[in-house]
Amino acid sequence: MDKKVIIILYLSVAVIAIAFLILVISLTKTLKSVKETLDSVSNTLDSLEKQLQGVTGETTMLLHKTNALAEDIQQKTEKLETVVDGVQGVGQAVQGIGNTVSDLNTSLEKVSRSVSSAVVRNEDKIIQIVQWGTALKELKDKWMSDKKKTANTAASSYRDDSSEVMVRTQQLESGRG
Repeated sequence: MDKKVIIILYLSVAVIAIAFLILVISLTKTLKSVKETLDSVSNTLDSLEKQLQGVTGETTMLLHKTNALAEDIQQKTEKLETVVDGVQGVGQAVQGIGNTVSDLNTSLEKVSRSVSSAVVRNEDKIIQIVQWGTALKELKDKWMSDKKKTANTAASSYRDDSSEVMVRTQQLESGRG
């Protein structure tokens, strides 16, 4: 039994050594795979870090531009408020002018109605004045033409004109009638 035990012991040690060798080979393969995976993860993280730095820089620039734009918008809003206030003032002035023009139109309508009613009321008097004006004009024209004629002709013509003016005046008064 002794020899058998020794053989079994040697065999056991050999089996243990082979099992340990298989374990070491397996662990080596696993560790190599893990190393490759970690290298890939490291490369990915390096790339991601570079991209993140680029994005951070762009984000910072975008933030500065956004702040500048917000300030510009604020300034323009303040200027626009000034313009709007000015436009409101102009609108009120235009409204005041419109009211003044409206009042003027109303006054002109009243005056026009007053003149129209006065013309209608005094229509007969106006017609008479126009007729007398026409007669006086004719008299003046006759007198001017008679002035050019000689004294003898003027005297006889004057009598004819006087009677003609009297006839014409009588006609106007009878036509008004």
